[in-house]
Amino acid sequence: MKIKIAPSILSADFGRINEEIKGIEPYSDYIHVDVMDGVFVPNITIGQEVLKNLKSSKPFDVHLMIVEPEKHIEAFAKAGAGIITVHAEASMHLHRTLQLIKELGKKAGVSLNPSTPLSAIENILDDADMVLIMSVNPGFGGQNFIPQVLEKVRNLRKMKPELDIEIDGGIEPKTARDAINAGANVLVSGSYIFRQRDRVKAIESLRNAAR
Repeated sequence: MKIKIAPSILSADFGRINEEIKGIEPYSDYIHVDVMDGVFVPNITIGQEVLKNLKSSKPFDVHLMIVEPEKHIEAFAKAGAGIITVHAEASMHLHRTLQLIKELGKKAGVSLNPSTPLSAIENILDDADMVLIMSVNPGFGGQNFIPQVLEKVRNLRKMKPELDIEIDGGIEPKTARDAINAGANVLVSGSYIFRQRDRVKAIESLRNAAR
């Protein structure tokens, strides 16, 4: 499968965010936007009003780390999200939430925290366009990769050979290689990309990690 790169703007300079996006978007497949509410995860980031002002020719891959995401799906869809991913742990009626995302014309993703088993989403896999496997505990950037999640990625790839499997947390060339070899094909990386002087080279090092 084609390897896709989704730089996370959580690690970008928000004082010049559209300039930051412009510098990496030609070399990226998606622009990953982390939305945190300070309840589901301990940090607070941005909401739909900020998303409205972001500019990119690539789809915004919006990861909702919030409680009751179904209440905010329509607002994020209208704000410009191309993909909306909700957490299985945060959505009581997951099937209904994924259907709502699709009814709004967006791709629907579902995410699992490192300790959440695949069994939590087995019944809705046919409704998901993408599954996001968290390889750190969500809430902060710059954390270390949790290698135990690779078995989850391998098992999911066996279950769904054509599914987009995204992985997020501690992704740099070595962990990218491990993730790709396990079956992931969409790599989210924030601090690794944005702390490099040559961000284009950093993105390509992830895309080519398994070669």
